[in-house]
Amino acid sequence: MSNVQIMTGNSAAAWGARLAKVQVVSAYPITPSTSVTETIANWVERGELKAEYVRVESEHSVMTVCVSASTVGARVFTSTSSHGLLYMHEQLHWAAGSRLPIVLCCINRGVGAPWSIFNDQQDSIAQRDTGWIQIYCRDNQEIIDSVIQAYRIAEEVYCPVMVCYDGFVLSHTMMPVDIPDAEEVCRFLPPYKPHTLLCAEEPRNINPVIFPWQRRDAEGVLRDGYMDMRWKLQHALEGSAAVIARTSRDFAERFGRDHGGLLWGYRTEDAELFIAAMGSIATEATTAADLLREQGVRAGVVGVRVYRPFPREEVRQAFRSAPAIIVFEKDISYGYEGALAADIKAALYGTGIAAPIHNFIAGLGGRDVKAHELAEAVRASLAAMAQGTRERQTWLNCVTE
Repeated sequence: MSNVQIMTGNSAAAWGARLAKVQVVSAYPITPSTSVTETIANWVERGELKAEYVRVESEHSVMTVCVSASTVGARVFTSTSSHGLLYMHEQLHWAAGSRLPIVLCCINRGVGAPWSIFNDQQDSIAQRDTGWIQIYCRDNQEIIDSVIQAYRIAEEVYCPVMVCYDGFVLSHTMMPVDIPDAEEVCRFLPPYKPHTLLCAEEPRNINPVIFPWQRRDAEGVLRDGYMDMRWKLQHALEGSAAVIARTSRDFAERFGRDHGGLLWGYRTEDAELFIAAMGSIATEATTAADLLREQGVRAGVVGVRVYRPFPREEVRQAFRSAPAIIVFEKDISYGYEGALAADIKAALYGTGIAAPIHNFIAGLGGRDVKAHELAEAVRASLAAMAQGTRERQTWLNCVTE
């Protein structure tokens, strides 16, 4: 039976954690993520969620608690934003290196200096190399569904998952959300089976200092060196793409909602240009595509839902016949270009796909981006491409001179 409620993106994330029956939650307040774990804390206090809520003094300690709790076999959850995520940086590496299936909601917010509480995706993009799977949501329904899926993915490949969504644009905006049936979620999401086995009768060290090379332990068993363990983490991240796609299909069959696995497309079948984006700006791009089609430009949208592992093969397939590609993104890899544009170019290198690619940096620090502005930017890029401009970086709605 459908259970549709009007709720914010943060409420949707909290419901996802509740339905996953998390056992340990730790968080430190930071705008705009605070209400996610406030909601969970209220449920724990009222006895509606049987979990331990651990209060700490910083985000670094938050992730330390999550690492410890996951190591001893608990299903854990946290959320944060911006400088909170950056403060976790060391422990993000520790969680991934320990192969712990932690789920974190990153409510995307700009990074200082100067201070901004408003949205862009610089915080999570800055952590793309920590070994976490990254999923980007475009509406509140996708948030709750992605949190549930994240636990199944994480606990199959033993890698942590970051579910990212735009601060205020989604976190505080209310939308209809269909809350999945709790018993059905339990059937979809099996209990967590930890790979770290701890008991008083068999004490052991966890993550001691390790040598660069392989060596035999006291029983003569050849054990991995540091580089071997890094290879296994990379192999797991690359292999998680198939798990993510399969999990998305299974979720769609059971709950009737398909968010696209690693990529999703909109009106791409006959498109003469492709817009690429992540998160809520990709949703805005679908409206821009409709506007462009009304003006005689056959535009389609390729939304990147999973940024890490980067869906290399899926990107190649999506753009195999693309005459032109325009990338809108809320981040910048300083000194180069937008991170998404750079990764798309890298994926297409050597494939024979020679579409011109223009990159727009948009919406940093919450600067508004409207569908008609995206459409105007596309038309400007098409004019430049007609003059032979194959690569271009533009800052949308920004004084650049």
